[in-house]
Amino acid sequence: MKNRTLKIMLSATLLCALSPNLFAQRPTAATHVSRADIMTVFEHMGETIDQQIRVVDIGDEVNVGVGILQRKGNRTEGEVVNAIVHHNITEVYYVLSGSGTLVTGGDISGDREFPADNISVVELIGPSGSRTVINGQTKTISAGDVVIIPAGVPHGFRNIQDQITYLSVRVDPDQVLPTGYEHPSLEE
Repeated sequence: MKNRTLKIMLSATLLCALSPNLFAQRPTAATHVSRADIMTVFEHMGETIDQQIRVVDIGDEVNVGVGILQRKGNRTEGEVVNAIVHHNITEVYYVLSGSGTLVTGGDISGDREFPADNISVVELIGPSGSRTVINGQTKTISAGDVVIIPAGVPHGFRNIQDQITYLSVRVDPDQVLPTGYEHPSLEE
């Protein structure tokens, strides 16, 4: 009898250890990020270039964040681009207006990591750093375009004529972004 009880307990322990998400809560509803929410956050951006709108737990210990970004004109000459790289977060851009040349990948130098307590790291992009990139892949993107930038791929802009405004859907498989975050302007 003791052997049988011990086997049952060991089997149950093994099952729980191998299936950490077995008892996890799964979302039961969709999250709506309305045009009004997007515009409210956009209007509260001030001088910043990136604001998170919401961060949602989609189950299986994965978050999805939605942010809005606007970059103003820059005209970088030559091949050198200042880029950013997110170590955990994959970004999907949807361009709302404007255009620019997006540079991804390439040869990197000048690695500089952002401090872990930097507000951008904490609320927007997770662990990240900046790089100088040359010989990257270039693509002019404009309103209506979608770009997928996997975690670990350096990316930056050059030759933004006036501005480029875009949504960033941030896939956060390690939940490094604050689950349940909502931009303060939406609480007003």
